[in-house]
Amino acid sequence: MNIRLATLADLEAVSAIYAYARKQMAQNGNPDQWGKKHPPLALIKQDIAKQVLYVLETPEHTLGGVFAFICGADPTYQKIEGQWANDRPYGVIHRIAGNGQIKGVFEKALAFCEAKCANLKIDTHPDNLIMQHLITKNDFQYCGIIYTDDQTKRLAYQKVN
Repeated sequence: MNIRLATLADLEAVSAIYAYARKQMAQNGNPDQWGKKHPPLALIKQDIAKQVLYVLETPEHTLGGVFAFICGADPTYQKIEGQWANDRPYGVIHRIAGNGQIKGVFEKALAFCEAKCANLKIDTHPDNLIMQHLITKNDFQYCGIIYTDDQTKRLAYQKVN
């Protein structure tokens, strides 16, 4: 499994992965985190242009997963109801999703991100029990609650290596 920066040529496959993820979230009791449209096409294109969107690609060149990895301060993480483990520079994993056919997308993306930054943060919706399990299983510590731009609550976690 290769991880590389996404390109505009990947847009259709990335959009399909996100559509699959939205459907899975809704079927697993989490219909509100991404609703029917998140992430919007404009945000995906913006992530590609900023070179923060990555894809997991099989040896057969099939895309099995996607995630955004951003090194640097995230505005939504500036205020937390709780406390971060430290205030050192960090990287953030956002919008991670798989196509349901590739196993271990979260772990592969996490290993990639850890190689780039030892201090990681991530958040998820309170109804996203699957993601909460993956996050805590991979040694992230719960730090508190943050709010997104539209003021929806997210559970915030940090992993320090």
